[in-house]
Parts: sequence; structure tokens; C-alpha cells
Amino acid sequence: MTTLDDDLLDAVAGGRHHDPHGVLGIHEDTDATGAKVWRIRARRPLAATVTAVFADGTQVPLEHVRSGIWEGTREGDAAPYVLQTSYPDAPDFVTDDPYRHLPAIGELDLHLIGEGRHEELWRVLGAHVRVLDGSRGTSFTVWAPNARAARVVGDFNSWDGNTHAMRSMGASGVWELFIPGVEAGAIYKFEMLSRRGEWVVKADPMARYAEVPPATASVVTESSYAWGDDEWMQRRARSTPVSQPMSIYELHLGSWRPGLSYRDAADQIIDHVTAQGFTHIEFLPLAEHPFGGSWGYQVSGYYAPTSRFGSPDDLRYLFDRLHQAGIGIIMDWVPGHFPKDAFALARFDGEPLYEHSDPRRGEHKDWGTLIFDYGRSEVRNFLVANALYWFEEFHVDGLRVDAVASMLYLDYSREEGEWIPNIHGGRENLEAIHFLQEVNATAYKRYPGISMIAEESTSFPGVTAPTNAAGLGFGFKWNMGWMNDSLQYIKRDPMYRSHHEGELSFSFVYAFSENFILPISHDEVVHGKGSLFGRMPGDHWQKLANMRAFLAYMWGHPGKQLLFMGQEFGQMSEWSEGRGLDWWLLDQPSHAQLQDFVAALNATYRDHSALWARDSDGAAFSRLGGPSWNPNVVAFSRRDWHGNTIAVICNFSGEPVHGYELDLPERGAWHEILNSDAEAYGGSGVGNMGVVHAGDDHRATMVLPPLGVLWLRHETEAHLPSPTQG
Repeated sequence: MTTLDDDLLDAVAGGRHHDPHGVLGIHEDTDATGAKVWRIRARRPLAATVTAVFADGTQVPLEHVRSGIWEGTREGDAAPYVLQTSYPDAPDFVTDDPYRHLPAIGELDLHLIGEGRHEELWRVLGAHVRVLDGSRGTSFTVWAPNARAARVVGDFNSWDGNTHAMRSMGASGVWELFIPGVEAGAIYKFEMLSRRGEWVVKADPMARYAEVPPATASVVTESSYAWGDDEWMQRRARSTPVSQPMSIYELHLGSWRPGLSYRDAADQIIDHVTAQGFTHIEFLPLAEHPFGGSWGYQVSGYYAPTSRFGSPDDLRYLFDRLHQAGIGIIMDWVPGHFPKDAFALARFDGEPLYEHSDPRRGEHKDWGTLIFDYGRSEVRNFLVANALYWFEEFHVDGLRVDAVASMLYLDYSREEGEWIPNIHGGRENLEAIHFLQEVNATAYKRYPGISMIAEESTSFPGVTAPTNAAGLGFGFKWNMGWMNDSLQYIKRDPMYRSHHEGELSFSFVYAFSENFILPISHDEVVHGKGSLFGRMPGDHWQKLANMRAFLAYMWGHPGKQLLFMGQEFGQMSEWSEGRGLDWWLLDQPSHAQLQDFVAALNATYRDHSALWARDSDGAAFSRLGGPSWNPNVVAFSRRDWHGNTIAVICNFSGEPVHGYELDLPERGAWHEILNSDAEAYGGSGVGNMGVVHAGDDHRATMVLPPLGVLWLRHETEAHLPSPTQG
């Protein structure tokens, strides 16, 4: 009979022991005579008989010793076995024994996790279907360093955690259990005994699939998807996004056309975005989130694509199709905060773990969320690996990092006394800065040609400077100042714009201090702000003319462009995640013409490298002036590396300007490649018959359309490639 004490057996039987494998399973021992034997123990409460049946046919009957734990001995070798259990008035039940298996996680993995340097964390933590010691099942692994015990609960054990207690992997804080027979599709959570003696039940932080909200359990998954975007991925690895065209269509999948799954959406998105000529799609967050009204910005499952629209492989299908259609993919990523939902990351193992333990560092006042503890290496590793996960497993081309300003400053949205200075007495969050540098440097090292994009609303220096020059290492930064100033200007009645020209021209002062994206994002068409169309002054015709002029100015301005869905056809109502876009507006010719204009805008933009090749180079930009100064006219030129030049001339007054004299960068013919006032787009048709001539003094006389923008291309000699510039 067993020599183990009753307290130990009771703890193992109750799933409260940190090392159930040390008691259960098969272990080398000696019998009363000192001879070597193998001792088999199993937990089978309420059983009538339990027998270990070995691969060689040997059967070892086990005897009940205490609290549902059975024990027996075998001589010879420790061969694989199954447990045959009989219950009163029930058929025999034959299962593999989880506790006979070695750990599915290796020492190197545990070391890297402890160091916070495991770049492929998703491959070792979470739930993974695998074959281990000859048995097929699922290995469950979770980081819970404050837990006194951990268990797996799920539909495969009637949510009874006593059945599947996990073992501690020592100082790493990792718990592990391989459960034979559990396959993809199984639903599970982790159950942990806190230091206070309370059991907490949580979804898996590393789950790669989850139940459809409002259900909250994690789902075992494995991928069988075969990608077909090799050509895109190879071309991306050779690319430099800052010197390539980038016009981004920002899209909220749930409200673009409601009811579409990932697979259903593929053809429709491709058709629309291709027709409009955008180079990239930026998806609002697609990681799992409990509340749809957060638009995905309060994430509960960082590694799980939201199941609202299908499986992870369904999302892979959508992204693969986009790449094959020549469309890049950017996804919003939210490492700045997470919700307090009891089933998710908050106080994960009964104590603050992913969040900072001090509320002055760990709680976000404005959003009612929790802030990650960036100073903890395992938490930083969780986030860095998550960024890499989306690049590796879903082939995204960029991550737009949400709310970077809230991460950079310890006093963000806090009054005096509500925040703790850093070790130098300053307001900068040094741990968050280190995290951002690490994730950017690591992502660019592993995935050349991708884009890390910061939504950063302050003047923090060096956001897009490389990390080896003390920068944050982002590829791009959203130009929030440009957005605020230009929207403030464009909503003014043309009668009053002459006094506010600085709202447009101030951005030229700092346009080359960072690699900028010019956003008109979802944040600008919600919460009472109305749509972009609704901001425009005047009657319906004037609103559409203002829209065309503003977009032509935006596409001509240094920087890449981003436009939120619906604005391409003049969505009139404010956006709501609860309903679809007003596609019916395209039945009205004027709105269809606006959509045609955006398509022409993108096509013309992509065809002329002067508008994108040197976005961050101030030497490629010039303000244009002349004797006919007009405060409602903003004019500038853009150049590429080969001398190709585009002049962008904007008239934001409500009247045409005849005989306007402007000094252009070069003499000769300047061809009108875009006129926002063209009749084909619903304009009045004022223009210059397609060409403007500049004399030897570079001065040209032209007509400027009302609420209109002209793009003029200088007629230059054919480009001859050079060894340095192609």
C-alpha cells in the first residue's frame, strides 16, 4: 500500500497540488524487498475498478488508497499504458493517462520565457494539438507565477478542474499539462488557485481562437491553411515603404457591409478597393474583444482573431486573397491597455500580473482600462511576440500601434499627485519607451519591408528615428496636427478662410521631421463630429466640391494618406459600428462622381512618383508663389529623384480666379493631370484646357477653379536610369 501521506493525496485528489505528476502517473520505486518496481497511480473518483493496461498486454489492477486515488505496481519496463476504468452500472472507460507524459515544453523555452526573450511565444504557450509519447492530444501551457495550483477545465472534462490538474515548471511561473484525446474545437479555460485561496477561472491569454462573444471560453485550434502569396511576400521583403506609394483605406469589418464573414468579404473588399485604387487596407483591430462597441480597441484575446467573422484560417484566406490582388494589409494593434473583464487578463492569477500593480501606473482613467506593466520582462515578451505573431501567422504588412501617447507619458490624462515620476524624476514612461523600441527593432529585423505605424498625438521627438539613434523606431507616425488643423480650416465658410491660411500651411514647417501618414480616420467621424461630408460648408454641390478639393490637397501634401471607409463616396451620416455604410448614396450621380474622383486621385497618385518617392525629404518640396498672391490659394511642388515635378495648386475660395500668375519650378509646358473641378467629377469644368505654359522666367498665367485643386506635371525629358537611383 502507498507510503504517501494523507495530506499530499488529498491535495492531489483536489487538484490543489503544484506537482500532480510527482504523485500520479508511473514512477520508479522499490517494493518491500528492495526490488525495483514501477508504481502507477491514477485519480479515478467513484470508480469500481481501475486497471493499467500496457502496450505488451500486461494488466496491472490498481487498488483504491484514498480520495479517489488508485495505486498498483509493475515489474519490468515502464512501457506506455492506458487506464481501463469501470463504474457501477456503466460500461468500461478506457483512456490514456495525462500524467504518464513528459512535459511538452522544453528547458530552452522556459529559459527564454524567464528572460523575456521568446520571440515565438505562441508556439509554446497556450493550447497545441500534438503527438506526445505516442499519443495524440493537446498540450496546455499557461504563465501564472502567482498561482498556488492550476487546472484545465473544458467541455472534455465537464468543466471539472480536479480531473486535469497542471504541474508547475518551477521558477518560470509556467504550468503545463498534456491531455490525450483533446482535439481542435475543444473549449477550455484555466482555473487557478490564488494566494488568497480563491479559484479564478480565466480564458487563455495565448489562445489562438475563442468562442463568439458574449461567450468567453478559449477554443483549441490548429491551422491547415496553405498560403498562396509567395510573390507578394518576396516583393515585400525587398521593399522600402517610406519611398513607395501608400494610400490606405481604413475599414471596420463589422460595419463595412454587415453580415459578411472573412471569406464572404474577400471578393467584395477586393473589388471595391481595387476599383478605388487604394494600395493598402487598414483594419480596425481584429483581435478578440468582448464589447463590439469598443470597435476592437479593448482586447481580451491578443492572439485570437475575433470569431465574429469566422475561424483563424478564414482570416488567413481573406488576407491571402488581398495579397494576391496586390493589396497590402495593416491592422490596428492595441498594446497600450486592456479591459477589466473578469474572464480575461485582469488580475489573471489572482494578483496583478499583466497590469502594473500600482493604480497610478496600472489604470487608465479615461477609458476605464488597465495598463500593461512594461517593466516586467514576461509581459513585454507577451506583447513583442504578439506583434511578431500577426506578421508570422497572418502575413500582415503593418501594425498601426494605437494610443502611443498614452504609453509614453506617466502623467497622460492625470492630475498632479495621480502619477509617479520615473527614476529621473521625469514624466516619460521609460519602460514603455523601451518596449516600443524593442518591438519595432525586432519586427523590422525579422520581417523586412513591413511598417510599424504610431498613432502619436504629441511632439515626442524621434518617433520614426531608428532605435540606434535613440528613436522609437517606428516606420511612420500619424500626423495628428495636420489632421486637426486642416479639418479646422476646411470646415470654415470660404468667405472667412483668407484669415486662416496658416491652418493649412503650418504643417509644411514640420512635414519632414518624421515619416508621416496623413489620417482622416474613424475617430474623425464619430462622437458628434459628423462625417467628413457633413463638415463641409455650403450647399450640396459646394460640400462635394470642398470634399474633392480637400482630398486633392491631402493626396498632394507630403506624407502617405489614410481615408476612413465611406468618405470616398461622401457618406453623409456619422459612422456607427452598429450599422452599415450608406451605400445607397451611390445611386445619386453626384456621390458616384465623388467616388470616381477618388479612384482617379489614387490612380494619378500612384502613376507619379514625385507625389510619394520623397515624402520625408524637405529638399523635394517647395512652396510656390508669385505676383498674384491670394490668401485662399496654397501652392507647392513635389519632386522625385529623377527630376519629375508635380505642382499642386489649391484654390479654397468659392470663386474662380482668372489670370492668376504663379512662378513654377521649371519653364515650359505643365500638363493638367488632375482637376478636382472637372465636370466628370461633378465640378463646374473650369480649367486651362489641359495645359499651362511657363515662360523663361518660369511664370505662368492660369485659371484656378472654384473650390478646386489642380495637379500639373512638368513635361520633362524621358528618364534614363542611373546606377544609384534606377
